Amino acid sequence: MFRQDFPLLSNESVVYLDTAASAQKPEIVLREMDTFYRTSYANVHRGQCALASRSTAAYESARETVARFIQASPDEIVFTKGATESINLVAAGYAQTLRPGDEVLVCVAEHHANFVPWQQACLRSGALFNVFNVLPTGEIDMNDFREKLSDRTKIVAVAHMSNVLGLLNPVRELTELAHRVGAKILVDGAQSIAHTSVDVRDLDCDFFAFSGHKLYGPTGVGILYGKKSCLESLPPYQFGGDMIRHVAVDKTTFADVPVRFEAGTTPFVEAVGLAKAVEYVEAIGMRQIEVHEKELTHYLIDRLRTVPDVTFVGDSLNKRGLVSFNVGDIHPSDIAFALAQDHICVRVGHHCAMLIHHRFGRDISLRVSLGLYNDRNDIDAFMRSLKKSLSLLRGDK
Repeated sequence: MFRQDFPLLSNESVVYLDTAASAQKPEIVLREMDTFYRTSYANVHRGQCALASRSTAAYESARETVARFIQASPDEIVFTKGATESINLVAAGYAQTLRPGDEVLVCVAEHHANFVPWQQACLRSGALFNVFNVLPTGEIDMNDFREKLSDRTKIVAVAHMSNVLGLLNPVRELTELAHRVGAKILVDGAQSIAHTSVDVRDLDCDFFAFSGHKLYGPTGVGILYGKKSCLESLPPYQFGGDMIRHVAVDKTTFADVPVRFEAGTTPFVEAVGLAKAVEYVEAIGMRQIEVHEKELTHYLIDRLRTVPDVTFVGDSLNKRGLVSFNVGDIHPSDIAFALAQDHICVRVGHHCAMLIHHRFGRDISLRVSLGLYNDRNDIDAFMRSLKKSLSLLRGDK
């Protein structure tokens, strides 16, 4: 599906099943960025020449495009270099305002990028770092969440969709519960953004972060959405460039949001590429993508269940776009290496989420992740290679 739009995948020997790590780029995004560099490149803001004006207009237009995509306002969209920086930006701000006695509540299934920044913020501030669990299915243990949420909780951090479990979390319900006790909530949307429609108004989350490279856009650009009131109360943690309004010897004042959080030269060419990726996805329709990937994920799971000794990370089979699994005692790295000989691209490791692997008694897993360009032929090729690889690794005659 749409494979022809992606130049790298024109090589039919490549079966790319690693979209959760980074998605391939359609020709329209590559062309947009190349054209921008060739015809419109100049640093944004303040420049008076035609190039600078054109570049600035494209950058701010990209902000509007992203805002529309997630149902936000442009002044609630901060450009960063990725979801990791977006989360660190918020955590660094909270590290300046948290106090001993305050609490931060984070899910055990989080990517390290939405776990370690909060852990470190608590270590710096003296706040309590608390972790809520998941059920054997991989779904959030809502009873554990309710038990650990309190009026001392200042912020909750949770993924919209786990990059290991492939499950969409009940963010709307978590947000409602957090707000009841006066807590804010940050949602890591790095995995969900390319697989399901996102409406930050409906989710009612206070912050939402994602990366461009997982939405068929370029690397080096990410988004932090924040309710305007939340952004305005958040201290900046990087300084310089457009984020400064006035400097005196004894005091510096900062620009309004969102520019307050865009220190230095921004990833403006990448922002233009991200906007084109958003338009590409919108033209296809997120609903069509969801239906296609849901069917393909179920097909993948059904095929994997025919493999002896296969175990999934998380019992729930209601996964979206990715499946993490192990096969008996065979090391996942050995499987991945064997698959690579057939040009099958998958991911092996803890996927920057050690704790959720430990929760299910594993150190690492093998992960197959899908994009809108994959089809059943890719799954069939993967399964043929997997069965051949397992036979060789087991020493079958």
